[in-house]
Amino acid sequence: MSEARTPAQIEADIVRRREQLAVTLDEIGVRVHPKTIIGDAKARVASTVDQTAGRAFVTVNRVVTDVKGRFVSEDGAPRLERLVPVALLAVGVVGLLAMSARRRRD
Repeated sequence: MSEARTPAQIEADIVRRREQLAVTLDEIGVRVHPKTIIGDAKARVASTVDQTAGRAFVTVNRVVTDVKGRFVSEDGAPRLERLVPVALLAVGVVGLLAMSARRRRD
């Protein structure tokens, strides 16, 4: 069986628990304060934006590297057998757009 506690021990225990409760209430007050909530929300949004921007950068970098690999050889020389058809296609599309715009004006 446990020993009986003295009134001084009980009072010390009550004081200690009050102090713990006060600390807990202060922490809760900080957590539910509007500035804290807004700050936390801003931090979450910033983190999400950073992650999204990072993923976008990696994706764009991968695409650019892939496209570059298709049109430039490992030694850095352009692959004319691939560049010439793409250039001709681009010139043709621009020409068609120019003719279309000219017809609309007339």
